[in-house]
Amino acid sequence: MGKPLAMALRERVAAYVDEGHGHREAARHFRVSPRFVNELMKLRRATGSLEPRRQGHAPGFGKLAPHASFVRERMAQAGELTLDELCVELEGRGVVVHRSNVGRLLHRLGLSHKKNAAGQRAGTSRHP
Repeated sequence: MGKPLAMALRERVAAYVDEGHGHREAARHFRVSPRFVNELMKLRRATGSLEPRRQGHAPGFGKLAPHASFVRERMAQAGELTLDELCVELEGRGVVVHRSNVGRLLHRLGLSHKKNAAGQRAGTSRHP
């Protein structure tokens, strides 16, 4: 994701448009895209400021954050649940989520479903 343009440039572009110049003309004059000028003017109308909006996702863990304690409890109770089983249980709580998101949540919680405490793979061995 790119960085927002400097506030000085944003202020000059807005002042140029306020003088009565068109958006495309301002874009050519300041060598920016017409879309930037359009979005800048929409931003000022909506917020009253030329400050760029925050980039990226909102802070936190997304839609699984409220269910982190539930997942931690289920892993403590059941022991070895697969990601698919956790997805089904979360779906029962009204959360439709992909198994990769559940895997990332387990990682953030410090839980692992792949290996036991001894560092060995969980379950039985294929070779006797």
